[in-house]
Amino acid sequence: MNLLLKEISLAPSAAGEQGFPFHLPIVQKLQPLRFSSPVTFFVGENGSGKSTILETIACAANLPTVGGEPAATDPTLADVRRLVQHLKWVWSKRTHRGFFMRSEDFFNFARRVNMLRAEMESEINRVEHEYRGRSTQARNLARMAFSGQLHELRQRYGDGLDAQSHGESYFKLFQARFQPGGLYLLDEPEAPLSPTRQLALIALLHSMVARDAQFIIATHSPILLAYPGAVIYRFDDESIQQAEYDTIEHVALTRDFLNDPQAFLRPLLEE
Repeated sequence: MNLLLKEISLAPSAAGEQGFPFHLPIVQKLQPLRFSSPVTFFVGENGSGKSTILETIACAANLPTVGGEPAATDPTLADVRRLVQHLKWVWSKRTHRGFFMRSEDFFNFARRVNMLRAEMESEINRVEHEYRGRSTQARNLARMAFSGQLHELRQRYGDGLDAQSHGESYFKLFQARFQPGGLYLLDEPEAPLSPTRQLALIALLHSMVARDAQFIIATHSPILLAYPGAVIYRFDDESIQQAEYDTIEHVALTRDFLNDPQAFLRPLLEE
């Protein structure tokens, strides 16, 4: 597979920059990050810098944010956009397909979809009222554009993202928006997903990888991290290192907990 993004490295010009995110050790000590697999994971504790690097990639790729503006103009990403010009980027090619998604973006996106659906339904009702008594052909022509948009929304998202559980609607978004040849940057996509849905997401990733999509995912999920052939970058000790699945703390801790949950709970619950 010819990956879209192949490498990121720090340029010498970054040395003189001040403020966020340049003061972060993870940025100051950034070694070349190579993307050799269609699925790359960033894993580490909260505050380790995973999201900062992911956001910087989104800005460099000028991907849209789900539920918001393009990353290149999103005001919440203004600081990380400064970092983009102080990194060296190796691309095989650029693409406008794909998106950047943070968990909190979903709510804005669902609101926009539901508002658009309500608007189309309102316009259709208006046409029905205004064209009462006129020919069926005239009425159908007047409502055609609104009906077409409403049909497309229903085809993609069913009865509406708010008509399903959070996890179901979140997964439906992925099914509707993933495209062949796209670059997808996902920040903790497991947050609303049950273990079963996380396994379903793995299957969905696999089907899109077969169609030349590339994924870079920040996650805490031992389930997602098990994706076969993925490259895992561990963010810790103020550095980023490639790691094997079985050496990841999240994986080891989850495995140990499931083997003997009481050993973990007793010290926490003792009075």
